[in-house]
Amino acid sequence: MNEIILLPISELSQVGDARRQALALVKDLGFSKMKQGQVGIVVTEMASNLVYHAHDGTLLIQTIEQNQRLGLEIISLDKGPGIENISECLQDGYSTKGTAGNGLGAISRLSNCFEIYSDYPKGTALLVQMWDSSSVLKNTKERLVIGGICLPKKGEEVSGDSWATIQQPHRTLFMVADGLGHGFQAAQASLEAVRIFREQENESPKAIIEAAHQALRNTRGAALAVTEIDFERQSLRFAGVGNISGAVFTAQGNYSMVSYNGIVGYEMRKLQEFTYQWPKDGVLIMHSDGLTSHWRLDNYRGLAAKHSSLIAGVLYRDFHRGRDDVTVLVAKERTEDE
Repeated sequence: MNEIILLPISELSQVGDARRQALALVKDLGFSKMKQGQVGIVVTEMASNLVYHAHDGTLLIQTIEQNQRLGLEIISLDKGPGIENISECLQDGYSTKGTAGNGLGAISRLSNCFEIYSDYPKGTALLVQMWDSSSVLKNTKERLVIGGICLPKKGEEVSGDSWATIQQPHRTLFMVADGLGHGFQAAQASLEAVRIFREQENESPKAIIEAAHQALRNTRGAALAVTEIDFERQSLRFAGVGNISGAVFTAQGNYSMVSYNGIVGYEMRKLQEFTYQWPKDGVLIMHSDGLTSHWRLDNYRGLAAKHSSLIAGVLYRDFHRGRDDVTVLVAKERTEDE
């Protein structure tokens, strides 16, 4: 789980604040002066686009990790009107508002990863990732592309949710935890679950939750789910207790995983591990109950083909409750061009 900043963007005064907060993050990451300047340009353009062209605009800015290197991820979300012709908007000089029209083209050129999804007239989501060195993206051994969003309830300083992943050569483990309640004590419980998850990384999902049940007895307790994708067996194992949802979406069909009632660390009457097939075109989505349960990925034409972080961002935009901590974790197998 990484540091994340949520910034509503509706007026020009907020553009400068977004740039300052992003630059503070990459300075701490050790980005070069040149790369810091590029980050400043990208964030300014993304925030300005929300002011001039969108409704209910939001920037999510967070640190990310790949190949044991840290980078910056910026997700721009809005609720309309969307983009009718994306290819035209990427051309320098194209504008619908009388501006210079260089925004999206500049963002694309300066970014190491750039993806856009627009469902006209419902809205647009834009993903940018930036690294101090492009070498971080080469020769990656990580089989999956993983994206996650974890945000606190409005008014809280910290999220009571946590998530974590462990990528091994033959398998990858995922965990989402939702500490009981909100605030620092909820965060304490979910972070203790993360500690046990990492400590027990060679165990099965069921065994990890059993170990967490003992370790969380001195905390508030948490809802907890652990997923394992085994690439050699092409299988997925899942165990969950409480209100963590898990589902897999494929071109052939979808399936949801089963969690049992209870609170890890307090009362866990039943725990069972389920095994499913893991298809190579599968999209794994896990989330806490800060996201409503009535979403469907197949209602978004073409979204499943996008980057995992972009999928997580769109689901957060359209289905977060607003009165609870929220976590959305998405994973899919890396394609040749990623």
